[in-house]
Amino acid sequence: MERREALKLTASLLGGSVIGSPLFLSGCSTPKESSTLLWDTDLPLLDEIGETILPDTEQSPGAKAGHIGEFMKAMVNDCYDQEEAEIFIKGLKTIDKEADTAYGKGFLDLSEPQRLALLSKFDRDAKKNQLGNKPHFFTMMKELSIWGYFTSEPGATKALRYNPIPGRFEGCIPYNGENAWA
Repeated sequence: MERREALKLTASLLGGSVIGSPLFLSGCSTPKESSTLLWDTDLPLLDEIGETILPDTEQSPGAKAGHIGEFMKAMVNDCYDQEEAEIFIKGLKTIDKEADTAYGKGFLDLSEPQRLALLSKFDRDAKKNQLGNKPHFFTMMKELSIWGYFTSEPGATKALRYNPIPGRFEGCIPYNGENAWA
């Protein structure tokens, strides 16, 4: 091999690696942020919606105690498909917009009776929309609130009867109006 050929080969190898690396690394870019994701900034609103659906009582803590906002965020971000996530997030924005239209302030700034009235309106709308093939956003919020609360530690141990080590199985026992078992 002549010196001239060796220099040409070395130059083409080095040039190809320098020029080719940005092309190769362009496939390693991080994906763009999607508008259909819930963020930590949405947690207070989700918590308050869940707390309005399942409020704190003398017998059991409310949905906020079960960190319902974090549960909803995880389910929407990780388990819902694109269409369901968009419906949920548009619904979240609708709740805040309707609160502003009806009361002149955001949902988080409303009193408890105002929150209940607003969510009751959405619940009535959701019941009318049961025949549609797309779920209503408030139905999704109620389902996630109930599911998340009763699978959380406060919901399972304080709202339901909880026995971490159940005894033997008794098929027929008298029912005295107690809470359901966790």
